[in-house]
Amino acid sequence: MKKLYLFIAGVSILASSALNAQCVGNRYHDYVFPLTPTKTADVVYGSNTRETGTTQSLLMDVYQPTGDVSTSRAIVIVAHGGSFIGGSKTGTDVVPLCNDLAKLGYVAVSMEYRVGMNNFPFPGPDSSDATESVMRAVHDGRAAVRYFRKNARIGGNTYKIDTNNIFFAGVSAGGFIGLHMAYLDQLAEYPNYIDTLGQPGLMGGVEGLSGSQGYPSEVKAVVNICGAIGDTAWIKPGDEPVLSFHGTNDNTVPYGSAIIVLSGFYPLLEVDGSSTVHEQANILGIENCFVTWAGQDHVPEVGTSASAIAHYDSTITITRNFLEHYTCGVALNCNYTATPALGLDDLSAEAAFVIYPNPANTSATVDLSQFNGYEVAIELYDALGRQVINVGGIKTDTYILHRNNLQSGIYFMNVVVDGKKFSKKIIFE
Repeated sequence: MKKLYLFIAGVSILASSALNAQCVGNRYHDYVFPLTPTKTADVVYGSNTRETGTTQSLLMDVYQPTGDVSTSRAIVIVAHGGSFIGGSKTGTDVVPLCNDLAKLGYVAVSMEYRVGMNNFPFPGPDSSDATESVMRAVHDGRAAVRYFRKNARIGGNTYKIDTNNIFFAGVSAGGFIGLHMAYLDQLAEYPNYIDTLGQPGLMGGVEGLSGSQGYPSEVKAVVNICGAIGDTAWIKPGDEPVLSFHGTNDNTVPYGSAIIVLSGFYPLLEVDGSSTVHEQANILGIENCFVTWAGQDHVPEVGTSASAIAHYDSTITITRNFLEHYTCGVALNCNYTATPALGLDDLSAEAAFVIYPNPANTSATVDLSQFNGYEVAIELYDALGRQVINVGGIKTDTYILHRNNLQSGIYFMNVVVDGKKFSKKIIFE
């Protein structure tokens, strides 16, 4: 999609100094805002008609870096998975991404979109039903982008967005949305079996009618996690850069080009997966990164297993590298590098850890989630300054501190992380 590129090029020189200022202090590279992001839930960004003919109000959750004073922040809009028949903006496939992107300094948005497919589950959807569901969701994605441009221009820029740095990321079906937003930019490219006038919620051409009409919906780059596009022929020279992740054994969305089968039962249509997108981008000279997860099935980065955690680590780290190239002008690095570091210097003792209950009786829980990725030690001292507990090598988000034989009274706890100490009182009754 090239409509805004001349405009963007024209303002890029003026914006470069502001971008560099944004990136001072490793913003967009490290977790410089380590506190839990400030979340504004259920912001209405538009509405449109579902496949059932009913109207749906479209909501999103906005995650902002806690403690941030910048008035010009890059933004990443994230769309969940769910095969266009389910999923949630509060799902485990998107919430960790939003939290970590906000800690890096981005405003992160988890958007909902219209889900549902004609003839699902019975008698069974066909290629028209599936494609129409994708197009409704793409219209919603465009509306989410337009919302922030409209708000920045006439709404007081509530979320302090730099509208020259809007990115889109999606997981599975969300990846479909991002790829189609970037590359399906002409109504003539729509498959001829799509009824954009007779089917509910499909009017409005490429842009759709989901909200903030008249404002641009272009994004600077796309992050596609296990998604696909209807046809890579829609990709043109000069289109948006893309970062893709995909498992070679994905049984939900094809790694290459193949017929997608919904819920393992309904064959729909042939789509081009991340591998084919990568090949076409290379042919056309479009800047892109592609991460192949050998032997992995669909969305291996989602979950709490050791494998999922490792794949998520590579996902957030390489995404960090990719986005930083466009926000800060650093060299593009498509490889796994050091995981974003936690900005311990920005943590206060009050925010660093939580003790509950306090006062406590037989035990207390110490919430150490802000130190994710660091090894922690806990020291406990009595009112006379004598050390009564010293436990090291803690790598969990929570630690249960047992009172054992300690007398009632006030104690002082130190949490030691990377040579820094954070202290609080705890009372045993």
